Amino acid sequence: MMKKMLSLALTLAMAASLTACGGSKAPEPTTTAAPAESTTAAGSTEAGSTEAAGGAAAADVQKIIDRGVLKVGCKVDLPKLSLQNTATGEYEGFEDDLAYEIAGSIFGVTAAEAKEKKLVEFQGVTAKTRGPLLENGEIDLVIATFTITPERKETYNFSTPYYTDAVGLLVNKDSGINSIEDLDKKIIGVAQSSTTKDVFKKYVEEKGFNVNPEFQEFDGYPAMAQALATKQIDCFSVDRAILAGYVNDGNHILEDRFAPQEYGVASAKENTGLAALVEEKVTSMISDGSLLTLQDTWGLQ
Repeated sequence: MMKKMLSLALTLAMAASLTACGGSKAPEPTTTAAPAESTTAAGSTEAGSTEAAGGAAAADVQKIIDRGVLKVGCKVDLPKLSLQNTATGEYEGFEDDLAYEIAGSIFGVTAAEAKEKKLVEFQGVTAKTRGPLLENGEIDLVIATFTITPERKETYNFSTPYYTDAVGLLVNKDSGINSIEDLDKKIIGVAQSSTTKDVFKKYVEEKGFNVNPEFQEFDGYPAMAQALATKQIDCFSVDRAILAGYVNDGNHILEDRFAPQEYGVASAKENTGLAALVEEKVTSMISDGSLLTLQDTWGLQ
């Protein structure tokens, strides 16, 4: 009897031992895939574009990549800023080089490669035409001394300012005009659709100057410079960086400066992906000093 009881106890003990050592299967480790959007925290694509929720905003950048060229509206008549070389047809200046920098980010190449591969298609614009061309989709960006204003921000996307200037006054040396207070009843040339006329009036009102000039609009800066040289106008007024390209032995820029002008890269309001990419590029160039280096290269102060 004792032997039977010992045998039964031994059998039960062995069964219990087998159960504890692996009779039941342990749960396998599970791996939960991260949501697709979390794999690119900044939403960056291979070409550097920024996606919004659902990826819709990156489509505007992809459209440019598929087309193979970035279309940019630039000025054709601004020495140092953006000037079309009449001999070669090439655009040369600070704003044109900025366009190549942005194209490089879109296509995943350097600015030099973007220039060499002709990844930017420039189109000459004026203060009057740049907005409509952007709105109807003929160009992707405007980089053309486009001053950022609250009103314009309601219509377009603007980047962080890439250059800050102020409005200035260019006069002939023999005009007898030495300051803004000498411009009463004089004729001031301004660009069509520019903000110069409004900011001039606001400035003299704030300063309490008794200055009431006549304003004449022109569709291009060379025409204004010619009008000044032939004394059809008494003053050529626009941003000082623009005026600097038209200084010669017979004229000079007055000391007066007013209405700081911040230039931004503009894109159509619906192109949020492109706007985000441009913003990232401009701010990174400001941070690493390359934007200032580019300004110095073109002699901009």
